[in-house]
Amino acid sequence: MSSGAASLELQWPHAVETINENGRSPIVLICEHASNHIPAEYAGLGLDASEVTRHIAWDIGAANLTRALSLQLDAPAFLGTYSRLLIDLNRPPGIPASIPVRSEATDIPGNLALTEVERDRRAQLIFAPFQAAVAAHVERRQRERRANIVIAIHSFTPVYLGKTRPWHVGVLFEKGSELALAIIAGLQRDPALNVGANVPYSVTPEDDYAVLVYGDNLGNPAVLIEMRHDLLSSPDAAEHWAVRLGAVLSEAVLGLSHRGDHP
Repeated sequence: MSSGAASLELQWPHAVETINENGRSPIVLICEHASNHIPAEYAGLGLDASEVTRHIAWDIGAANLTRALSLQLDAPAFLGTYSRLLIDLNRPPGIPASIPVRSEATDIPGNLALTEVERDRRAQLIFAPFQAAVAAHVERRQRERRANIVIAIHSFTPVYLGKTRPWHVGVLFEKGSELALAIIAGLQRDPALNVGANVPYSVTPEDDYAVLVYGDNLGNPAVLIEMRHDLLSSPDAAEHWAVRLGAVLSEAVLGLSHRGDHP
């Protein structure tokens, strides 16, 4: 490979990082906001470099947690490889939040007045291949009569627009209430943990994609787990939480299978 081709590949990697695709777990892990990468041609979308390290550009710690959970659970995992500021993999394309012009209290200059050609370019290079990879995996498992229990991994900032968020973990769901409540109950066995249902957000068709498209719409149990990102401040911290969360997820999934809700 020439140096020019290698440089281009670094700037424009494949839109999805797939881990342990043949994992035996019934769980499928999805981490859409795993990366803050913005190709050089976008000049950081007009942001100072320090802004791109903030939570506005990615879910801090979520990638490390997802990778550790994949190993802990022997589960396949799909991680996004671009910043959500370019295009959000967990938003339906075409809505304003898909390519934000403002995130939290920060304007995104490089997203102002985009042409339809540029919007389509980002969708084709980033959004479409990521979703195609996840969809193909879920469909293959369905053909093989294997379970698809969709767990999306996200993190949230401890303070949002000046307001402190007290929760350590939120479990978000729409139709997947049995799975969600089992996960919440498992985490709440630790009285020191503040765990909530549908906090700090709730699942809506405008604000979510994976839980609905690969979960609820197909009849698969699905939840989105939000962890406060200060709990994932290092790879060791992510490993610690993968062990704790992995045990709870395994127990919750086993409970579903015992009730006959899923194979």
